[in-house]
Amino acid sequence: MNGHHLLLGLAGPELGSEECKLFKRLQPAGYILFTRNIISAQQTRALTDSLRALHSYYEPIIAIDQEGGRVTRTKDIAPALPSANELAAHNHMGTSANAGILTADLLRLLGFNLNFGPVLDLDHHPEKQNSLRGRCWGRDPQRVIDHAGMWNRWMRKRSIFSCGKHFPACGRALSDPHHDLPVSKATKSELLAEDIIPYTALMPELDSIMLAHVLFPALDPELPASLSPRVLRDFLRGQLGFDKHLVLTDDLDMGAIADRFPDNTDVTAALEAGNDLAMICHKIERAEDAAHRISKLPPHILQDSEKRLEKFLKNIPGPLTWSQEKWDKTCADIEKLRSEVPVLEAPTAVATSPVADY
Repeated sequence: MNGHHLLLGLAGPELGSEECKLFKRLQPAGYILFTRNIISAQQTRALTDSLRALHSYYEPIIAIDQEGGRVTRTKDIAPALPSANELAAHNHMGTSANAGILTADLLRLLGFNLNFGPVLDLDHHPEKQNSLRGRCWGRDPQRVIDHAGMWNRWMRKRSIFSCGKHFPACGRALSDPHHDLPVSKATKSELLAEDIIPYTALMPELDSIMLAHVLFPALDPELPASLSPRVLRDFLRGQLGFDKHLVLTDDLDMGAIADRFPDNTDVTAALEAGNDLAMICHKIERAEDAAHRISKLPPHILQDSEKRLEKFLKNIPGPLTWSQEKWDKTCADIEKLRSEVPVLEAPTAVATSPVADY
């Protein structure tokens, strides 16, 4: 059974006995934590330590979505840093750098090693309910490169791996992929002229890339970007040269995918398309069947992926030694930075996406 190409969520704030048995048996590449898993700093660190203890041969990925603003999974135990659009509007490079530093310091104290950020989507439709409200660094590619790049650079300098998302352009979506599958009419030429620029500019400084659950008929009329060999193997890896990066799906339990692939074929489709990891965040009960399906894939499908994954896991940074004093100082520094960046009011007409509540 092959769970090595899965990134899995957890049910609650501590490992249950059945979860322990499952994770030991599957040996997934790693885990992602959400607000449901986080009660206190000490509890969270104990949880991430217990996850590491399940693996003898490699340090597992322990990931989180910690973008700042409304996508802050630690919001119940620590102050939230400003959102991407607030930092970009503030337009102070040093502040964006410090936000990256404080993000990394907080996460390493809690035992994380991979943050699913920065968001590199251009904010094409700030008024739409497409899950990205407040999460983008702007509409201008250079502004995104400047501020997301600075945030990313300093987060990585403090030993948290990064993940650019959501390739090629979730910012083109007109609806929320947590609910349905958005469709964008953008052509490859249009994407290359704008949306792809931050990825190519920041390529040397990104550890991984997350694919969007968005259908681009001009690129692939049948499959969403996250499951499309045309988007992943041909465009991202072949044309753009992202052949050394770890690439993974967004959560396969989102409505955009789950409603169309109810029988775990999404996992094998993701790996056949060229993803290195398939992410199951909420319906963990399907992980065992998913691993069984992966084990039946022809070996050549995963040959290159195994090499990328091995290299990634080999270089994962370890956590900081826990210190209540360091935790308190980091939280105080976050509060200070938050006070220096003006809060932007959210459009009242835009509904809250589930992404803020996980």
